[in-house]
Amino acid sequence: MRHPPHVSALLAGAALATVSASPLPHLPAAAAAPVCVVEYSVAHSWDQGFQGAVTLTNKGAPLTGWTLTFDLPGTQRVSQGWNAKWSQNARTAAAAHETWNGALGTGSSVTLGFLASRSAGDPAPTAFALNGNTCATGPGGPSEPPTPTPTPTPTPTPTPTPVEDPPVLRVSDNKLVDASGATRRLTGVNRSGGEFMCVQGHGIFDGPVDDRAIAAIADWNVNAVRIPLNEECWLGLDNIRPEYAGARYRDAVTALVRRIEDHGMTPVVELHWSWGQYTGNSAGCADIHASCQKPMPDARYAPAFWTSVANTFKDDPAVVLDLFNEPYPDRAGGTPAQAWSCWRDGGSCPGIGYEVAGMQDLVDAVRATGARNLVLAAGIAYANDLSQWRAHRPHDPAGNLAAAWHVYNFNACADEACWDSVLGPLAAELPIVAGEIGENTCAHAFVDRVMRWFDGRGLSYLGWTWNTWDCAAGPALISSYEGVPTAFGIGLRDHLRALPARDGKDTP
Repeated sequence: MRHPPHVSALLAGAALATVSASPLPHLPAAAAAPVCVVEYSVAHSWDQGFQGAVTLTNKGAPLTGWTLTFDLPGTQRVSQGWNAKWSQNARTAAAAHETWNGALGTGSSVTLGFLASRSAGDPAPTAFALNGNTCATGPGGPSEPPTPTPTPTPTPTPTPTPVEDPPVLRVSDNKLVDASGATRRLTGVNRSGGEFMCVQGHGIFDGPVDDRAIAAIADWNVNAVRIPLNEECWLGLDNIRPEYAGARYRDAVTALVRRIEDHGMTPVVELHWSWGQYTGNSAGCADIHASCQKPMPDARYAPAFWTSVANTFKDDPAVVLDLFNEPYPDRAGGTPAQAWSCWRDGGSCPGIGYEVAGMQDLVDAVRATGARNLVLAAGIAYANDLSQWRAHRPHDPAGNLAAAWHVYNFNACADEACWDSVLGPLAAELPIVAGEIGENTCAHAFVDRVMRWFDGRGLSYLGWTWNTWDCAAGPALISSYEGVPTAFGIGLRDHLRALPARDGKDTP
């Protein structure tokens, strides 16, 4: 998808309301019932940061708006948050309601999450106030964050359920197979955020990506999660805020990949937003930086990005590498033949003002590291056109390359006749992974048709997207990160849950 909804600044300045009162001098002070109760916990911690959770329960009169404030001791500083508009002034952190959760009735609760930096030994916050009124702390309240260890281990659950490791996939004729030769396919979702949050200066991910959030994805019978990435954030270029760039960004992505694998799902990492100024037909932005989808990856940074990504995951061959989100050199100018030549070979392409890295360049960058992971290469026309993919297929010395395809109800190839004539012959020769499927109707009649067609041929598909956006602004599968589906998402959820096995074996 080219244009995720605009994300408001998570760390925008917020006015912190304060309330003070003076007791009557001639009467003894009476103990007042608290107007709120807060439960605070630390979900995860690492050497220089942690993820905190705050559950706020309103014990007073119903509210139509609220701000929770608390002081963070030591060097702690909020860098990202969700379910509230977060800010921090000196040591005081503030979480102000969003438009959709401002109403908080008596006895109602809301759970807020945030990421923060820390130093070893920093204590947890102990004092919280709702609209300036002191809150009591409930069970599971403030506690010292756990001491991080160099290699964090998963928190044990009371009744653990064995989870099969995701398979190492390889191409065999027109199928994806595992190490035993059993046919597999990828059926799942996209988890957007990593492509835009960092370059917009708001964080790394859009919403929580902790174990609970990933478990909610797995609960839909998902076996693959696609993770869009940003080239400049991964490489740590100087236009990205340092707290969201370079090693911090890479570590966060790697941790998410591991968490997805811990739930038995296949991670698909892909280059979504990249460097290079393009202002021609269908331009997403005029910015030279990686702040939107560009027609093609750039020769300046994209090969270095894939060299680094491949080196990161080459020892984890279960990770799938998706080279570039939605190429559209056909919109930039020139003939269809020139567009496909640009797609494969890169160089100087009609209508594109920067040097292009072709798909062959990116395959070469990946394989030069020794990585043998499954690689996906999407076609042109925003990945909706695979008509010349076979004729321009990049050479892969590892023989582990599949075609990626995207389809929405507003695309050119969006009906069974086109799928039969274009995808059908190609699917007879090599695997096709529909990395994005969706529709802009807030319903699911179209993706139901896509899934039926792909099921009938044993092909793979992933819904766009596991984010809590308004589906009227773009296909959003969920209304909360607990996995509550939208009217659009319920179609994918019910379909995935009806599939015979989450691991994708024994498909039709």
